[in-house]
Amino acid sequence: MTEKAITVQQTSRPHGFPTAENFTFIESTIPDPAVGTALVENLYWSVDPYHREMMDDVPGGFALHTPLEGRTLGRVVASRTPELTKGEIVFHRRGWRTHSVVRPEEVRTLPRFDGVPLTAYLSVLGGTGLTAYVGLTRIARLHEGDDLFISAAAGGVGTATARFARLLGAGRLVGSAGSAAKVDHLTREVGYDAAFDYHDGLAAELLAKAAPDGIDVFVDNVGGEQLAAAVGALREFGRIVRIGTISRYNTPDAPPPHFNYSDIVEKSLRMEGFLVSNYRDLQDELYEFAVPHLQSGRLALDQTVVDGFEHIVDAFLGMLRGENTGKIIVRDHASAGRSAGWRAVR
Repeated sequence: MTEKAITVQQTSRPHGFPTAENFTFIESTIPDPAVGTALVENLYWSVDPYHREMMDDVPGGFALHTPLEGRTLGRVVASRTPELTKGEIVFHRRGWRTHSVVRPEEVRTLPRFDGVPLTAYLSVLGGTGLTAYVGLTRIARLHEGDDLFISAAAGGVGTATARFARLLGAGRLVGSAGSAAKVDHLTREVGYDAAFDYHDGLAAELLAKAAPDGIDVFVDNVGGEQLAAAVGALREFGRIVRIGTISRYNTPDAPPPHFNYSDIVEKSLRMEGFLVSNYRDLQDELYEFAVPHLQSGRLALDQTVVDGFEHIVDAFLGMLRGENTGKIIVRDHASAGRSAGWRAVR
């Protein structure tokens, strides 16, 4: 893959939107695994919205001048532990580097399912898919026929949520996105019944037009004005699943959304957030649900693939700008087998 090991480090805290100047690439010799560890040559990297929060000076955030962490798939190329065998494909979180030295407890060996590509383990079978699955089945407690509104609907979690909801028997699906092209993709390819570009007006008016009879569940990846609009549109006993607050990641001082708080009581609404890390025991349940649908073709992969580890920072910044459709994944050139570039795949 490379004759040198390359890591990405954060060198400064962003003020507002991050830039490439907040990062640096560091070359070093490929490390040798110590006793009880294994060397993994990384093949696929996930860049995720939560990385933006971790860039700030917050508890548990990224330390400056150290390799960044992230979800990654790689192949064991040298092992000094009987628990990891050379050639195994593993999942771990010591990403944003071409080579990682890992201990057995830091990795998960991936099951291989016929017809399921490796990238699925970073999208609908990975943290993205688990977030969508937990949000629908444990937080929203989705009922057959429920009508949903999903913000950031063209992103990784948004597309996975819609596809899972359809398989679970949801009713009308409404989504918001950041461009006309994405709105078209949502209704033409992903299966949304209606979608709107949130730049086109007030969120409450756009949602009322897309869901004139209201909604039962709001899956919130954005917060802000769209959260306020959803509170007004929810029917009695409606549920709000809080996953992320993208609208505030680069503008933390923006005022919070204003909505009619009496709606929470008068409509018996429930709002609940969660961290997917608290639901890792559901990983096998996700496989049981999603894999047969992947194999049958009922569940498609919504992914944007960026070729070349050297483009991982560009991929991350592009994701924050909304340049991707579905889950964004970076892969090494050897896996790609072609020149660097962006490619949306389904």
